Amino acid sequence: MSGVELAAWSFPIMLLLIFIRVPIGLSMLVCGLGGAWLIYGSADPILNQLKQISYSTFSNYNLSVIPLFLLMGQFAALGGLSQALFKAAEAWIGHRKGGVAMAAVGACAGFGAICGSSLATAATMGQVALPELKRAGYAGGISTATLAAGGTLGILIPPSVVLVIYAILTEQNIAKLFLAAFVPGILAAIGYMIVLAIYARLKPQDVGSMKPLPMKERWVATAKVWPVLVIFMVVVGGIYTGVFTPTEGAAVGAFGTGIAAWVGGGLNRKTLMGAVMGTAVATGMIFMIVLGAGLYNTFLALSQLPQEAAQLVAGSGLNPWLVLVAILVLYIILGCFMDSLSMILLTIPVFFPIVTALDFGLPPEEFAIWFGILVLIVVEVGLITPPVGMNLFVINSMAKDVPITQTYRAVMPFVASDMIRTAILVAFPSITLFVLRL
Repeated sequence: MSGVELAAWSFPIMLLLIFIRVPIGLSMLVCGLGGAWLIYGSADPILNQLKQISYSTFSNYNLSVIPLFLLMGQFAALGGLSQALFKAAEAWIGHRKGGVAMAAVGACAGFGAICGSSLATAATMGQVALPELKRAGYAGGISTATLAAGGTLGILIPPSVVLVIYAILTEQNIAKLFLAAFVPGILAAIGYMIVLAIYARLKPQDVGSMKPLPMKERWVATAKVWPVLVIFMVVVGGIYTGVFTPTEGAAVGAFGTGIAAWVGGGLNRKTLMGAVMGTAVATGMIFMIVLGAGLYNTFLALSQLPQEAAQLVAGSGLNPWLVLVAILVLYIILGCFMDSLSMILLTIPVFFPIVTALDFGLPPEEFAIWFGILVLIVVEVGLITPPVGMNLFVINSMAKDVPITQTYRAVMPFVASDMIRTAILVAFPSITLFVLRL
């Protein structure tokens, strides 16, 4: 059996392992080691590679940004910043029809700017917003669907852990990717709010509202979000202006959110240990996936599958845009079974050589950034696509009185919004790139 055939068989085997609940990182590790052993015919080269890949992966300076961004999210939750964001948005638009749900989306966008994780954003905002949505008279399905969709803004609006991984895999500039993600992230939040506005008019019985607050109370609620604005401006502004690197910016952000949480009374010795342990567990899970993907991608490189696939597609005469659309559709399908980080680590080493061999009329760096944003968007769609959207299960585990089928039905308009936004960004790359070009 040739190396390409081995690589082709490894995909269904790996998906089968994932289906029977073998951890994703371990599944990739097993397939990578097994495939490399069959190619080499001996275990010695595999063991040497395992040692080298482990060291080169975990000694990568850029990866240190991941635990720092995760810690920043932990501190932000302890400091009550998620609740402050929601209350501020609710104070201004909560009295409108569907306004409390719109406030939840806005708060998710704000929290995503200091978190970098989709699941963490969904879980944190779920704790804050679900009781308020229920109190305002919202039906269970639209409440959980809103927060599941809003959680996807956690990795689309910078900083983003997945964008960091993509930048490392494709050797792109992290700061430029963050900058390019701004407009698509804002469009996502606006699209979700439009969905809620239409939903409120079509099904007014499922949404509620609250009494308008006096102007003074609105400004008081708004003033409480100043730590978020300061931290975001310092971290993101510092990265873009070159004052510090993304890793240094993440360290500054973690320190700043830690100070904000301590001043707010949410950070003490006990909660600090909990935040550090939570960060360590999440980092360990991510790094295990990164290691498994590293070994699996080494096996794919040995098999020559990425190179063969790139040559096959480039010589097939297929329209480049048709190839791009097919890849994006495949990501949405994979999102029904896998988490976003695993998909990026597994597929980018195969798909990136294919698309870079095609002509889309863009300079190489601009194309790599545009493609990365498109991939990030469709990967996030997978997190809210039934039947196995990760965000749907995270939110439904917090709202045990809401049947998952109600969430499935209510989330479909948000998925449609994502599809429309993706089509627009595919058709008009300049929307993604114009801020970067400035």
